[in-house]
Formats: sequence, structure tokens, C-alpha cells
Amino acid sequence: MKLNRILLPALAFSAALCTAQTKTLDMYFIDVEGGHASLYVSPSGESMLIDTGSPGARDVDRMMEVITGAGLKQLDYMVLSHYHSDHVGGLEELAKRIPIKHFIDHGESVEPREQVPGFQKMYAELYSKIPRTVVKPGDKIPVAGLNVVVATSAAKVLKTPMAGAPGAGKPNPECATFTPRDESRVDPDNPQSVGLVISLGKFRHVNLADFTWNVEKDLMCPNNPIGTVDLYLTSHHGIDQSGSPALVHALQPRVAVMHNSARKGGAVQTMQTLRTSPGLEDIWQLHWAYAAGIEHNATGVIIEHLAEHGISQSDFEHVVCHPQSKGLSRSTGLPAVWGHTADGRYIIAVYEQVDRLSVLPVTAFEVPEPR
Repeated sequence: MKLNRILLPALAFSAALCTAQTKTLDMYFIDVEGGHASLYVSPSGESMLIDTGSPGARDVDRMMEVITGAGLKQLDYMVLSHYHSDHVGGLEELAKRIPIKHFIDHGESVEPREQVPGFQKMYAELYSKIPRTVVKPGDKIPVAGLNVVVATSAAKVLKTPMAGAPGAGKPNPECATFTPRDESRVDPDNPQSVGLVISLGKFRHVNLADFTWNVEKDLMCPNNPIGTVDLYLTSHHGIDQSGSPALVHALQPRVAVMHNSARKGGAVQTMQTLRTSPGLEDIWQLHWAYAAGIEHNATGVIIEHLAEHGISQSDFEHVVCHPQSKGLSRSTGLPAVWGHTADGRYIIAVYEQVDRLSVLPVTAFEVPEPR
């Protein structure tokens, strides 16, 4: 079993632990507890945030911590994938805290009622003063330094193979065994999701938000227009309304990130599809997923071990990135830090330094605080 690696203030790529790097594509998958908020900062310094989590201060505070830590003074592009509360709930408050320069969305909502009461009126007031673009498949979002291509929008899909993309345009063998799902109970705005392919040089990443199982066939069959990717953000938080083999196995991601919560996402079928995907090297989860059980969680052994000592993953992450002292564990000789958790307990956190980007938790437990 491969184990996840912990980075803060969000699950972040192309950034050193707890610090920011320049001249890279920095990606932050912000923990909004089963919602969605992903921040991308290009080598040029331009930024794109996809979605804003759920209503309330918690998610906006977390987004602002990441945005501030990334050194941003504005959001150049604000993409609203679709209008569900766990994706757009934080927009009104976020817009009060940081300037937004351009909105991107799929057009009008198809929901019979708003999940966030008054959202459309509020959003219309915002885009009456700020440029807004309704995108369609094949459009590009002009983030300086990146190639950002719209693959899905308003239940429409990209059909022209992406030029120069490895594997784009090839027949998809998974289409032959694709089994449609009953989506009569799926909220209708999910398949409307704006889904993007983001690339820098040879690196390729796909984020399809909550695009659903049946329309994944429309996108990926009979031929794969996207090709293969390095990083796949699991569609729909890792629940089994999305993430068919026709999508995942054709994309052949090297790494999958699951933006789940403890009780949302991590479906067994999703985990099995990921683990049988050709070339997959690792799965990184934002949380232990109860649905997956010990057999399928990427972080099962570590999270279980920490929990036995009353330490959560959030406790571990907090102390690693806000240590009061550093040293080596006497018993293992591994790097260790000491500090207070957010609720005031004094703990030691022991870890392996995997590379300059990430650490692997080993153990953590409460210890007497030095005087």
C-alpha cells in the first residue's frame, strides 16, 4: 500500500513544505471538507481558483490562508464549475476579501432551485462589474504561462483531439464495456460542470469538478480526446457517481488526488478503478474515507496509527508546519518536531522526509511540555 504525503496549508504540489516556490506551477487542493476549491498559480504569477467551497467562514478562511501564503493580491480568474453549495458557497464572502478580475462559468444554472439562496442574484451583481466569460469545450482560459483548455461545459464535451497531447485521439478500449448508470437522482447541474485540462510543458493535469459517469462516456468514447495525464483530481470528490474506467483508465494518471471528506468520497468502486488504472503510482487523499475502509484508503495504516494516540491528520499537519522545536526521534533517529495542536495539546510528530516537497507521517503522540 502506498501512503500519502502531507503538505500544508493545503495538499500542494510544486511547492516546498510550508513555503512557496517561484517559477513553477503551484497547485493547492484546499481542504474544504468534501467541497471543492483548487488554486493554481502559474510561473508568471497569474492565478486561477476553481470553486469556493461551502458557505460559512471556515472554507473562506482556509482559502484565504492559502491565497495569502501563495503571495497573491488578487485572483486573476475565478472559475465556477457549477452552482452547487459545496462549490460556490464561499464566493460572496471571498469576493469581499480579495479582488477578482474575471469570472468563468458554464452559463445559467439548470437546477430547479438554488442550493445557495439568492446566489444567482448576488453573482449577477458581481459580474455586472467584473468581466465574465461563459465557456464551451475547446475554449482556452488565458492564464499567462499555462495552457488551460476547457474539456467540458454545460453538458457539452471536447471531441477534437488536443494537439500534441500524448494518446489524444486514440480509440478507448474501455468504451466496449461501459455500463451506463441510472442518473435520475443526480443533481442536474453536476454534468454541467466546467472541466479543465491544465498543462505546463510536458506536465498535464485534469480537473473535471463534478462531471458525472454517463457524460464521461460522451467525452471519452469512442476516442479519447484528452490523452494521458500526470495528475487527476478525482471527479465528484471520489464518490461513485463519477470516475468510470472509461475516463480514468484512458487518462492513465500517474497520481490521483481525492478532495474528499471523512464521510464523502472514497467509494470502494472509485478506489478499485484508481488502483487498476494503468501506470498509477499513488493516490493522495485529503482525508481518511470511511466508505473505503482500511482495505482501500491510501492512508489507512498511518491514519489508524495516529488515531490510536488521539492525534488527527490535521493535528499532525498543524505541528509539522508550525513547530516550536525540531530534532530527531530518540527511538528511530528520524526527523521530529514538537509543538501545540490547534486545541492546545503538546505533541511530538515524527516523519520521514520523502523529498523536498513532502513528508510521510510515522507517528505522533502527546508528551509533557518542557518548562
